[in-house]
Amino acid sequence: MSHSTAAPHRPLIGVSPRLRVHPRSIEVPEQLAPEWAIASVFDQAIIAAGGIPVTMPLADDESVIDEMVERFDGFAIPGGKDVDPALWGVEGYDEGLLCHERDAFELALIKRVLAADKPLFGTCRGAQVMNVAMGGTLCMDVPSLGACEGMVQWRHTGIITRPGHPVDVEPGTLLSKCVGGRTQIQVNTSHHCCVDKLGEGVRLVAHATDGVPEAIEVPGKRFVLGVQWHPEYTWSYLDSDMGLWREFVAAC
Repeated sequence: MSHSTAAPHRPLIGVSPRLRVHPRSIEVPEQLAPEWAIASVFDQAIIAAGGIPVTMPLADDESVIDEMVERFDGFAIPGGKDVDPALWGVEGYDEGLLCHERDAFELALIKRVLAADKPLFGTCRGAQVMNVAMGGTLCMDVPSLGACEGMVQWRHTGIITRPGHPVDVEPGTLLSKCVGGRTQIQVNTSHHCCVDKLGEGVRLVAHATDGVPEAIEVPGKRFVLGVQWHPEYTWSYLDSDMGLWREFVAAC
């Protein structure tokens, strides 16, 4: 008599959306409702790694957020507009670069996910808002950092479909495990902000070779990782980036 083992269910991954507002036009003179949107490549990366992405609403009802944290197996926060520096006391930033609805939702979500110790993965803005949720701050102008001695600063914007620069990975970290123990990887790059002061319990685990911070994690948690690049665009041909998605979904 033969026995078969059913395949495990794919974990449900809650994905925080971008908020897209459509201006009125000649073609559509009435004001359309805003959209909660996810880039298809982000969803495809989760599916390829074995998960099922679920677009979350930008809810302001705490009971809705609580129930999503309870029901979903893991959470992913993509890139998008800048995190408001007023959250750590810096006023006067360009409002056109911000999305207050995302800030409010993601800060509430992250704190609950951390308390529940469920897997959390952030890319670009996602990594930044994770650090802010844990009490950290951001540098809002990466070019102002300059480069470490003997280096010129890499281009950190506008290279998203191919590798743009190398990143040094700290051995023995969650990130190192995700990228197969490599101590240096190639990444794409599209950001002008990055982590500055680290939040409580946050560890900086990778730098670009010019010195710009590139990845954070929270030791002691099941899986909490934020990377400054966009592995949703390069997972299909960079094994190091596919490793991020595989390990995240496996943790979920």
